Amino acid sequence: MAGPIPRRTASTMTNRVPPTLPAAVDESRQWARLMGMAMLGEIPGDGVDRAALTLLDRQARRLLIEWATEAGLTVSVDEMNNLFLRHEGLEPGAAPVLTGSHMDSQPNGGRFDGIWGVVAALEAVQAIRDAGLTTRRPIEVVAWTNEEGGRFAPGCMGSMAWSGHSASTTWDGVADLHGTTFRAALEEQMAAEADLPRRPLGPVGAARPSAYIEAHIEQGPLLEADMLDIGVVTGIQGSRWFVVDVAGRSDHAGTAPVSLRQDAVQEMVRIVNALNTLTHDPADVLRFTVGRVEVHPNTSNSVADRVRFTIDLRHPDADILREKGDAIAGTVQAALRHCTATVTERFTAMPTAFQELVPDAVEAAAEALGLRSLRMASGAFHDAQFLVPVCPSGMIFVPSRGGISHHPSEYTSPEQLAAGTRVLAATVWDLANR
Repeated sequence: MAGPIPRRTASTMTNRVPPTLPAAVDESRQWARLMGMAMLGEIPGDGVDRAALTLLDRQARRLLIEWATEAGLTVSVDEMNNLFLRHEGLEPGAAPVLTGSHMDSQPNGGRFDGIWGVVAALEAVQAIRDAGLTTRRPIEVVAWTNEEGGRFAPGCMGSMAWSGHSASTTWDGVADLHGTTFRAALEEQMAAEADLPRRPLGPVGAARPSAYIEAHIEQGPLLEADMLDIGVVTGIQGSRWFVVDVAGRSDHAGTAPVSLRQDAVQEMVRIVNALNTLTHDPADVLRFTVGRVEVHPNTSNSVADRVRFTIDLRHPDADILREKGDAIAGTVQAALRHCTATVTERFTAMPTAFQELVPDAVEAAAEALGLRSLRMASGAFHDAQFLVPVCPSGMIFVPSRGGISHHPSEYTSPEQLAAGTRVLAATVWDLANR
């Protein structure tokens, strides 16, 4: 890892931001690119359905590559299909500054979640170049593979494999709703992009970044409610994901006595009620969600013999996350009356605190540009949390209208996005010259 980078105060940053840099961020260009991306997977209500490792994903990546090569950046991909766009620095061997996000969406997603972080990173680098500025360090824009986990769960597979959190083969057998495995989809994607230069997986040698920064819409109401411009993200709350499989017996809905049934759906209802009791939090900090339910045989006149459902558990306190998560399996078993059940934990990420370097730089850049900022934690998980063991990391949030995300009505204005990109450009330029 690169040596420590000195902390820079806001007053010093004020003196260092070249006036040509924020002016070079092109609000119209960025918005046009986002709307162009939104057409790839467009659904009613201004939404987007662009799953990872699909034809639409490939089309979006090709469009991004087209913009990047026109701007003078070089392209490479690793074995997890993470996409890198490189701006060379005056010292090519120096540890690069890494910035980006993801391009995949939820099935009923919006136009800004993830993709703005990639488009903003490209816009920030292009603004640096358009302003005639140089950087000592290289800058690499990254688009991580499968952050959302909408097609293949869990999310953040690309960043987890890249950072060494998990082996790249961990999810080979994970299948989507149509039975396609992650490995098969990944190999299809890599074959379709065989013309792109390859790079080793992970922060190997000169590829180990000096810092990572990710721009994202807030996905919450705090910035909008307080009429603030920038969220300086200080960390990410922890997450634990589980799958519960309930096994019963199918019977005729009209003839089987209720008292004799092994009804997997009724058993699921009892389990979820018990889990609601387990996870009740008067402070409303803990997050418990059952997000996906699969029922078999899924016919209206048959008793269900199998149910699979997911659990998403989140909390910013590691001890509470461990305590509640560890109690889930026992709670499920205690709720059973007529069926059997198994509980499998498939994703764990403990709460993450970002090192001071990047949040301090973001805060200083916002102040230098006359923008109002707030230090805050992220309730959603992001690729950035898996970069923390590799290098100093952080995030920039911009307001999200109504706090809505993962929905077609998700919205952030062109002006708000441009303000966030100006902070990103100033922060990246600062870090790349240290």
